[in-house]
Amino acid sequence: MKKVILLDNIRSVLNVGSIFRTANGLGVHKIILCGITPTPLDKKGEKRKDFAKVALGSEEGIVWEYRPESLDVVREYKTKSFRIISLEQDERSVDYKQVGTVVDTLFIIGSEVDGVQKEILALSDTIVEVPMLGLKESLNVTIAFGIVGYKLFDITG
Repeated sequence: MKKVILLDNIRSVLNVGSIFRTANGLGVHKIILCGITPTPLDKKGEKRKDFAKVALGSEEGIVWEYRPESLDVVREYKTKSFRIISLEQDERSVDYKQVGTVVDTLFIIGSEVDGVQKEILALSDTIVEVPMLGLKESLNVTIAFGIVGYKLFDITG
């Protein structure tokens, strides 16, 4: 099972660092950072201290790359027969608990404010969401990723 995560325009370096840490625990093979998503390295190519503080070294144990356009990545992975799953609240979303363990997956997490791009949702094989009962409409992206990731990438064997 190949597990690839695409982070689409996530603004917060702390959220990205936390996602790296959780992804490492899930055995994710690769993280693709797109758009404005911060990378573990600053513009000078040096380690970001704020990133490293949250990621706790997980950025060194997981393959990652930066790509400017998320949509290009999604199209590429569709040609490789990966299942495209987006984490988003949408009229087509299903409860994440309804999706079984998957193989060769590109799992997309979108911007904290705008979510996953509509063009990407249109190419997604499945759109999942975490049901909400309280006053707030959504969880922080890192929390939602942790919940859904442990279900999708069942690491209990």
